[in-house]
Amino acid sequence: MDKLIITGGNRLDGEIWISGAKNSALPILAATLLADEPVTISNLPHLHDITTMIELFGRMGVLPVIDERLGVEVDPTRITTLVAPYELVKTMRASILVLGPMVAHFGEAEVALPGGCAIGSRPVDLHIRGLEAMGATITVDGGYIKAKAPEGGLRGAHFLFDTVSVTGTENILMAATLAKGKSVIENAAREPEVVDLAECLIAMGAQISGHGTDTITVHGVERLHGARYSVMPDRIETGTFLVAAAATRGRVKIKGTDAGILDSVLLKLEEAGAYIDAGKNWIELDMKGNRPRAVNLKTAPYPAFPTDMQAQFVAMNAVAEGTGTVIETIFENRFMHVQEMNRMGARILVEGNTAVVTGVEKLKAAPVMATDLRASASLVIAGLVAEGDTMVDRIYHIDRGYECIEEKLQALGGIIRRVPA
Repeated sequence: MDKLIITGGNRLDGEIWISGAKNSALPILAATLLADEPVTISNLPHLHDITTMIELFGRMGVLPVIDERLGVEVDPTRITTLVAPYELVKTMRASILVLGPMVAHFGEAEVALPGGCAIGSRPVDLHIRGLEAMGATITVDGGYIKAKAPEGGLRGAHFLFDTVSVTGTENILMAATLAKGKSVIENAAREPEVVDLAECLIAMGAQISGHGTDTITVHGVERLHGARYSVMPDRIETGTFLVAAAATRGRVKIKGTDAGILDSVLLKLEEAGAYIDAGKNWIELDMKGNRPRAVNLKTAPYPAFPTDMQAQFVAMNAVAEGTGTVIETIFENRFMHVQEMNRMGARILVEGNTAVVTGVEKLKAAPVMATDLRASASLVIAGLVAEGDTMVDRIYHIDRGYECIEEKLQALGGIIRRVPA
């Protein structure tokens, strides 16, 4: 397994470009299966989960064509099998997203129950109940979800999510585009990635309104046509590099991103003492050499503070002035990064879903282990502000969500290198 070796102590300073959002790219790739013509998706990040999704399409007979600008053309008319096998699904939970489109377009689907990060119980029953409300017959057998649409296809339905689910909203939204009649999704996820998916579906001819609010209305159409669509920038990658710059008391200009989808994070960074400036597709953060101030935060569904930024702020708080309380309301056991940071000399107490972080002047390098995607990014930030050489192990977690993290940090002056296993 590859490792990252980070020599701490350098202020980050410079400019970088942000990649496309994985959490937008995966549902948008799944949505291409709804069309009856080729669809081209651009600004896809170079990530393991994306290649897994493309490999999954290949297994199903849909051979995506990759152009020179890393756009991917998917021709769903060439599908030969409606099964998403376990060996591909187990590494990536997002493969559940092909369930809705396949049942809606082809009338049936067989998808293995998903794997992914080891954080929290992410229920797939919401996806199943939503499709059942549209008339699908679903059985779970031998670790596979087997779904069949009724005679004449899925029917529009009124569906209320009892808990907000991003992938659940996306799956039902995609299925509803080809269902007969009107569908209303209540308590829908409002995340920018859901909005991005809806915009892509609209570009393919879907009739959707209310995306970005908690009630989405879909009028089913006969067919969806081909389109070209560019995936939105990754707000979590953007936030991660902003926090890394803040923790190291540095300055960074991030290009190819959008400040409008990061309001809650930018507010917290300003509270920590950062000077922030933003334009149409860039954000600049400058600490002017000052140590960050500790901030209190509580994660909650969008537009509140994102759970995927929680670990990075814990790392910043660890070297900040004062004490900050971090409350995690989305996933249980999402403080696995804390014990690793404490081995580096951080002063963090965890009680249930709350971490109390008392800032220290400097962390000390130590070998640490990545446990999930965002936690591993926070350990990289901790390494950047630690004295000595920090070794981060199991970084395949990082590679699932960050494109070339070490190259981008090197461009900002971070001393970081990858050591192959």
